[in-house]
Amino acid sequence: MFLLKLAVANLIIIACVLLGRRVPPLGGLIATMPLISLIVLAWLATDRPGDGALITGYLKGVLWGLVPTGVFFGAAYLCLRKGMGLPAALGVGGVLWLGGAFLHQWLLR
Repeated sequence: MFLLKLAVANLIIIACVLLGRRVPPLGGLIATMPLISLIVLAWLATDRPGDGALITGYLKGVLWGLVPTGVFFGAAYLCLRKGMGLPAALGVGGVLWLGGAFLHQWLLR
């Protein structure tokens, strides 16, 4: 089962990369779709059937995790627009995401 989960996740990532090369905005849209989140939700539900607290906790984390993720992409986008190189822009976005992730975890306790 683990190998199936690994294969599905990798196929989605590869599809986004291939599509992103041809139509970057569409590749980005598909990459942000809740495909992985839905797959994880389904696997959690099958691994621990009837565990409503697990599912609602997971969904709460996904919902509030959108905020630091949005900060990451917004910061990286703005840095790139200002002429910053990709590694530096991803670094700035990553640091801001990490701060948001720590805040996310602290607030959801």
